[in-house]
Amino acid sequence: MTLIDGKKTAAEIRAELREETMRFEARYGKKVGLAVVLVGEDPASQVYVRNKIRGCEEAGIRSFAHFLPADASQKAVEELVCSLAADDAVHGILVQLPLPAHLDAKRILACIPADKDVDGFSAENLGRLALQEEGTVACTPLGVMELLRRSGIGICGKRAVVIGRSNIVGRPMALLLLNADATVTVCHSKTPDLAQICAQADILVAAIGRPRFVTADMVKEGAVVIDVGINRVDGKLVGDVDFEHVAPKTSFITPVPGGVGPMTIAMLLKNTLVCAERAMR
Repeated sequence: MTLIDGKKTAAEIRAELREETMRFEARYGKKVGLAVVLVGEDPASQVYVRNKIRGCEEAGIRSFAHFLPADASQKAVEELVCSLAADDAVHGILVQLPLPAHLDAKRILACIPADKDVDGFSAENLGRLALQEEGTVACTPLGVMELLRRSGIGICGKRAVVIGRSNIVGRPMALLLLNADATVTVCHSKTPDLAQICAQADILVAAIGRPRFVTADMVKEGAVVIDVGINRVDGKLVGDVDFEHVAPKTSFITPVPGGVGPMTIAMLLKNTLVCAERAMR
């Protein structure tokens, strides 16, 4: 069993990005810019935003942080996002979710142009992924693909199973694996015989949001297991995989924490650079 170290890989990517952003600055005379919008004072969101700003600093990306009060109006948030969309110094826009309940997140996210949608959440970018056209891909599944690639894990011809069908992870994950020539099955809460399907997977991606949901009987000997889940149980972070019992059966597995999580921010920074390069064409 080989542990896939996402923390180490993410650090390597940030170092690579720093060199690439320096070359961008030298070529175009401007820095790569990422705008982050946080509405309210949700503690978890504040941590995520701080980590993203710190990641920008490490990667040589200029961050534009905008903090709005929890009672900010729909109009105020939309106007801010629209102003960032029109700003040539901003190459990527990220609105930290979840937003306060009184705000319509769909309308606010719709204010982000597809070419500055570094989260890859827009219908246009998801559609481009489905059609195998150039676009921006959701950060977490993109990070999974990078971990597989850098670990030397072949995808072509493999049977891949994705547990979860969210627009943020499950759907784009399945499309990325399909585009890489895997045979892909997507499972979810309504799937009958889920354990039997999972047990056939060469590559199993768990993104269902249930702590320790994937047990050893659901995993084939020698399978690659990617755990996207982040759940807090008794004050500890655990994944969607019962790591202790599943790990011995695998050829490769990601831990929680320290697996897929750090890759999400690394891919956000990578997406920002990609968007900046496209804007210069």
